[in-house]
Amino acid sequence: MQTLDRNYFPMQAGQRVLDLGCGEGRHVIAACALDGVDAVGVDLSLNDLATARERMQEFRGDAAEDSALFLLLAGDALRLPFADASFDAVICSEVLEHIPDYRSALTEIARVLKPGGRFCASVPRAWCERICWSLSRDYHQVMGGHLRIFNTQNLRRDIEKQGFDLYFEHGAHALHSIYWWLQCLFWKSRETNWLVRQYHRLLVWDMMSQPAFTRVLERVLNPVLGKSVVMYFRKGSE
Repeated sequence: MQTLDRNYFPMQAGQRVLDLGCGEGRHVIAACALDGVDAVGVDLSLNDLATARERMQEFRGDAAEDSALFLLLAGDALRLPFADASFDAVICSEVLEHIPDYRSALTEIARVLKPGGRFCASVPRAWCERICWSLSRDYHQVMGGHLRIFNTQNLRRDIEKQGFDLYFEHGAHALHSIYWWLQCLFWKSRETNWLVRQYHRLLVWDMMSQPAFTRVLERVLNPVLGKSVVMYFRKGSE
């Protein structure tokens, strides 16, 4: 499931792209296997990195460029082990809400990104997230859980202070907002709850089959109901 839209975040073979907080690899794998870029994923979780490595092995045969670099590293977003201006693009999807000192992470992103490079940041939509928090404390009060609900305008200003210019913004995953509300409503029984399981089956069918009706429905709902707000920036020339 891709959160970023490649129409607004084009990647080309030969570029170097960082997926900061790559988790189990959904964006870093796609960047390498579909776009043919040299893709580097950084995350704190060794278990997630191991899963990402296994998933990439399944995709390698379909890679746009077999020679493209694919690298996974355990690392801290506040102390990235890369030289200044190392990357042509940086992706940070559903990560900043987990980082206590997220502004320092933004400073590191700006440091490792080349002038003129692109930065995609996504965070949960505030009002959708507040419903989750109100329905279940356990949703966010867990190890590695969400530490804050972002005001999108404030986050945008924080990013722009690092020398970035916003060029597009959109919502994503509207159908998933309902899924998370159901999970929070039935948190203790979510793994066995009939309604939660059936809605999950619907989402899997939607992602695998891409039916026109749900694709159109989600595009219509994304501006208001999208679980994520996705922002695209370009770093100013120095």
